[in-house]
Amino acid sequence: MTLPRGLDYELPPERIAQHPASPRDAARVLVLDRGTQALEECRFRDIPGRLRANDLLIVNDTEVVPAKLRGHKETGGRAEVLLLERCADAPDRWRALVRCRGRLREGVRFRFDGLQAEVRELIDGGACVLGFESPGDDAAEQVLARIGEAPLPPYIERPASDRADLEDYQSVFARVPGAVAAPTASLHFTRELAAALPIATVTLHVGPGTFRPLRTERLEDHVLEPESFEVPEQTAREIRAARERGGRVIAVGTSVVRVLETTGGSVGSGKTDLFVVPGHRFRVVDSLITNFHLPRSTLLALVLAFGGDAVRGAYRHAIAAGFRFYSYGDAMWIV
Repeated sequence: MTLPRGLDYELPPERIAQHPASPRDAARVLVLDRGTQALEECRFRDIPGRLRANDLLIVNDTEVVPAKLRGHKETGGRAEVLLLERCADAPDRWRALVRCRGRLREGVRFRFDGLQAEVRELIDGGACVLGFESPGDDAAEQVLARIGEAPLPPYIERPASDRADLEDYQSVFARVPGAVAAPTASLHFTRELAAALPIATVTLHVGPGTFRPLRTERLEDHVLEPESFEVPEQTAREIRAARERGGRVIAVGTSVVRVLETTGGSVGSGKTDLFVVPGHRFRVVDSLITNFHLPRSTLLALVLAFGGDAVRGAYRHAIAAGFRFYSYGDAMWIV
């Protein structure tokens, strides 16, 4: 399949949100009706009044870990590390991406604030395994929690993420640590708004692959990195009950879509590399709340698969109407 229309578009840089709306539920929402292709604008806080009887929202309860570290090579020179995943067989070791001058090789050592690390293994794709050690009494994990920064995407321009980003880049549903990118559609909820809505949870630990653009000429040639997920029994029961009562299953975010379409809404856990592209037959998701995504991204491909060609017009409207884009930006609700 060649790249679909609407997957590439021009976005003025000033449309890229650098900070979230305050309060969170003041974010704008562009509502797209798939049947009529009609567009309507509202605020995120208006969503409760727009739900139908027996609707169910599904959110991702992954927690973003403070996965970005800044330090220096032991021999000098700055280094930046993005922690990807803790190694299951060695809790002091992490798969990581490292940016530094010079060739990365086994045995290279780094110093961070109160923490040291060594490259233990090189992995295909440019990643490595870092082994951490804390020279003081604090465990390495405690030091990581203290010195780690929010792993903001590169289009949010900061010399370094500030402490506010550790809260801003975390949804109110965050419960299970493991993500290095936020499920951004959930960032619009306040605790008060969430308490007023029928919500169930799944988990998908979003990885760095979410930011990697499509570089192939055919969609089927792009490969997604597997990400860990879980659909608990309670959520599966609530999905069945909503369906039986005639309610809609509303996915809050593309990560939720991928989880539900992987399992069919049934109980399940493991890793998924499901790449949802135009032509996909949706088994579970009836409606989608999502942010505005980067051009040539797998996330936008999923939105086009769900919303069809009308998504192109919705994006043009959003740009012209001053909507804010990407992780800290506004939302679109496809009904």
